[in-house]
Amino acid sequence: MSRVSGLSHALLTTSKPRGFKSAAKNPAWLTTMDEEVKALRDNCTWDLVPQPPKTNIVGSEWIFHTKYLSDGSSDHLKAHLVATGYTQLPGLDYTDTFSPVVKALTVRVVLSLAVT
Repeated sequence: MSRVSGLSHALLTTSKPRGFKSAAKNPAWLTTMDEEVKALRDNCTWDLVPQPPKTNIVGSEWIFHTKYLSDGSSDHLKAHLVATGYTQLPGLDYTDTFSPVVKALTVRVVLSLAVT
């Protein structure tokens, strides 16, 4: 079997879980989810706080991926816990949005200063 067909076969035959319930039936995915939660705790990504009254809580969902080697064999499993921000309402849950993007002019100025 060639390298390309091996990878194609692995991609077509491997099923990833669609959600927590299906992933929880597989010990390998449970271990992967435990590692993700441990990493979130170790990095102090969140604080558990009581729910304020009359607030919309942003939910979360699991995203699953299987990483492959070039020969088509499975390298490792990845699970990401992500916020479902689509449940937020403008004006109620947030008022401003911010995207930290650097302008090209700023990058040029900093690079020219570094060169001089």
